[in-house]
Amino acid sequence: MRPNYTKIYQDMLRLEHPEKLKDPKIQQLIKNLNTSEDVLNFNERLFEQSKEAQKNNQKLKTYDKKTMLKLLQYQKKHGFSTSYMSRKYKISRTTLAKWKITFEEEFEALK
Repeated sequence: MRPNYTKIYQDMLRLEHPEKLKDPKIQQLIKNLNTSEDVLNFNERLFEQSKEAQKNNQKLKTYDKKTMLKLLQYQKKHGFSTSYMSRKYKISRTTLAKWKITFEEEFEALK
């Protein structure tokens, strides 16, 4: 079962930052939280984090299947190396390699 990110962020903002909840742009962004990628991008835009906090939070990130396939497709489309993708998205090369093996059939079907 997928978490209701819209409800989670609405509740969180209502308690901690009610002024941000009044912004129409933020309300629109909250309604469009469908994938892990959307949530991560929204979180970065909404809450500024220090470099140290970003590094610590990286260990706790999870990605849904749709986002994993999207990243693999992006890599293939542009011919990027696993090392480049690893640095750009701060995902280990091992993790990217596991994704390729795990979703090999589905990834090939997307082509």
